[in-house]
Amino acid sequence: MTGPRKVVVIGGGVAGLASATLLAREGFDVELHEKNASLGGRVGQWAHAGFRFDTGPSWYLMPEVFEHFFQLLGSTTGEQLELIRLDPAYRVFFEDDPQPLDVHSGQEAVSAAFDRVEPGAGERLSAYLESARTTYDLAIRRFLYTTYESLLPLLRVDVVRRLGRLTRLLVQPLDRFIAGYVQDQRLAQVLGYPAVFLGTSPSRAPSIYHLMSHLDLVDGVFYPRGGFTKLVESLTALAETEGVRVHTSSRATKILTRSRPRRWVSGDRRAAEVTGVRFRTAQGEETTDADIVVGAADLHHVETQLLTAAARSRPPSWWSRHDPGTGAVLVLLGIHGTVPQLAHHSLFFTRHWEAHFDVIHGSGEPIPDPASIYVSRSTASDPEAAPEGHENLFMLIPVPADTGMGRGGVDGDSDLAVERVADAAIRQVASWASVPDLADRIVVRRTIGPQDFADDVNAWSGGALGLAHTARQSAFLRGRNTSRRVAGLFYAGHSTIPGIGLPMCLISAEILLKAVRGDRSTGPLPTPLSVRSRGVDHPAGPTRPTPGSRGSR
Repeated sequence: MTGPRKVVVIGGGVAGLASATLLAREGFDVELHEKNASLGGRVGQWAHAGFRFDTGPSWYLMPEVFEHFFQLLGSTTGEQLELIRLDPAYRVFFEDDPQPLDVHSGQEAVSAAFDRVEPGAGERLSAYLESARTTYDLAIRRFLYTTYESLLPLLRVDVVRRLGRLTRLLVQPLDRFIAGYVQDQRLAQVLGYPAVFLGTSPSRAPSIYHLMSHLDLVDGVFYPRGGFTKLVESLTALAETEGVRVHTSSRATKILTRSRPRRWVSGDRRAAEVTGVRFRTAQGEETTDADIVVGAADLHHVETQLLTAAARSRPPSWWSRHDPGTGAVLVLLGIHGTVPQLAHHSLFFTRHWEAHFDVIHGSGEPIPDPASIYVSRSTASDPEAAPEGHENLFMLIPVPADTGMGRGGVDGDSDLAVERVADAAIRQVASWASVPDLADRIVVRRTIGPQDFADDVNAWSGGALGLAHTARQSAFLRGRNTSRRVAGLFYAGHSTIPGIGLPMCLISAEILLKAVRGDRSTGPLPTPLSVRSRGVDHPAGPTRPTPGSRGSR
């Protein structure tokens, strides 16, 4: 790069903010445009009557990924966030079992807990967790931080030596892999539930994702005090420190391109290249020129709504063969009094949870009652999230990614299908957690349905998470983060590599930087990144938000 070329990032979620920040530090002239009035994408927050609710991600895992990202910018997690380690990491309620299971992170603690449920399972769990650790370590070194522009960098001794095992882990479903280690259904559910956070189910997720058990069962689960929008505030402040110009209420309507008559000379056979982006703002239609465009919004939306048919990398047939992942009904409740029966994170598992997964993935049956659901009580760790003498509850009920279910609303003012799911979940939590008067103690209620996800973040089919991590939608099969048709067009975020989740979105931004650089290395970049100005490297000093900024501490 001989001068600061212009970059436009579409989408102000975590991946968009992180991508814009890294590219600005690289020396690009970067603008970020977000269609909503606030930044964060799926990382949202709703405040009402003194209650504060996270409306998106609520599990802080893989802390080393966050630390690495902040170190790229000359900072640390400790400078940016105040993390609380949760103990227990979570509590699990099982159908027809009056005794919930508290899961305390750490191999010794969790092995002892498993032994109490199924004698001998603790020793087998140790082997399971060792496999999870080695698979996770290999993923960090070789698979999560690569662009997959070439598979040659993957041909290393540590990969080749494990090729047979890796192949088995990619083709064997997670539930069958788990069955080789535990027989008790409750323990199998504890090991299999992370598949839900990957937008799929244990029977559909490849068993390579057993690596996720290393994250919650060994490394631990954390919570950023003040909620997950603290991460958004931190990323926003870092982006602005690096010179990113942030525009909210600026909706992208078209990615502009032109033909490339000299493409054969460069060896790049793509027929078009980006020239800019058209936006709709309060002032009307505006056009911004760009040398590089980063689609950090939902990939289905970027491909099908912002590009002409000739410029799309994925035709309609591609989308028809792929899985948009899990939808969700969210229920936000302000509760009078305390609910100590619930931990910060609580999971409710039905005996026949596969029936629920079948519904999620298209059986056509109604959502079962009871259902397998997740509940967060962030006031367990952050009392300021509710008025004194009150608590907040966030419920997530997995449903099909289907906008036909409708929208949520406040105090029952929403579509009937959404409210029915919410009512059933409230009854279930009240019964299973022994809080019989839960419904009577609700003072604030809001629901969010699949259509809300489509409206708010342009989610494909109203999916809550992103493309499901099935075997055909994982690793290099998930698709590259560069356009196959348009030079200068890149992708970032949950819809592309490496996948779903906040850590993956941060890694996605780093992979984007690699793609722009033409870097085909497989591991994390050295820290900190050098500061570039008009193509000249300068030593990188500490990068901290300025005093009084939204990300300062």
